Amino acid sequence: MPLQLPHPTRRRTLATLGGLALAPLAPLAMAQAFTPGQPIKVLIGVPAGGTQDVLTRAIAHQVRDSLGPLIIDNRSGAAGRIAAEAVKNAAPDGLTLLLGTASMMTMFPSAYRTLSYNPMKDFVPLTNAARFELALVVHKDVPANTLPEFITWAKAQGDKLSFASYGAGTPSHFLGEMLNRAAGLKMVHVPYRGSTPARQDVMGGTVPVYFDTIGGAQQMLTTGRVKVLATSGEKRSPLMPQLPNFVESGYKDVVATAWFAYYAPLKTPAAIVEKLRAEIIRAVSTREVRQLLLENGMYPVGDGAEAMLKTMREDTARWAGIMKAVNFQAND
Repeated sequence: MPLQLPHPTRRRTLATLGGLALAPLAPLAMAQAFTPGQPIKVLIGVPAGGTQDVLTRAIAHQVRDSLGPLIIDNRSGAAGRIAAEAVKNAAPDGLTLLLGTASMMTMFPSAYRTLSYNPMKDFVPLTNAARFELALVVHKDVPANTLPEFITWAKAQGDKLSFASYGAGTPSHFLGEMLNRAAGLKMVHVPYRGSTPARQDVMGGTVPVYFDTIGGAQQMLTTGRVKVLATSGEKRSPLMPQLPNFVESGYKDVVATAWFAYYAPLKTPAAIVEKLRAEIIRAVSTREVRQLLLENGMYPVGDGAEAMLKTMREDTARWAGIMKAVNFQAND
């Protein structure tokens, strides 16, 4: 008996129905492949030993049973751009994540003429895990114990005084530039590849001034090799309430806050995204993680995607204005 083929119209209908039936299977198959126990790499764009490692290790401890092991992969270089590009090009299977910073995701689009990734288009936001402020740190031999004394001394040094940052185009860098502009200083910027080498050099006296995270400043202060003179929030930091901020000292435009947020590559299936987001937010909300973050100069956040995108849009616009005001353009 000859094979009876369906009418052409029926064939098209069957093909359409078949496509509709199979369409949900692709993300479902990827979601099924994401099972607890598989290592999840978290790319961090600075050398090992910094605050970002502390945050990710704390979260990893909380999610190891629900997600599996989180493995830190420090891809230092280009102030985090190497790590961001690697995650942009990674398979969207939930097994490669990015710990993005305010610098990488909201400052660099204005700082660089060309950028190998688009923060708003190439990633799926998971959660803004923590925010932090910065502090003015000086070597112990700097002859100033207060911010006014430092300003007077720094003015006398002219352009012979240098300040360190944990990377060009970062909040650490721009806090120094904002203070230069507001106080009439001429400090010369020295960018480092992350906070760890910068801290080593300011404690050793190689560079006399450094704008670090408050957590990093607290750690260095215990060594007795540095002094901390001011903080960068709009109000005094509850972590270092004895110190004035720049605003109350008369420099109303010298304000810098930043954050650490987790991202997945674009096209990561929604089921995987929701699982990752829920577990990381849950980890951030635990008493253990919140306490550890506060001890290291960070404030726990745990925002959802919409709040995170709002923060990114607002910060991108704010930093663009600051860079224009100081006429900054990074070398590509």
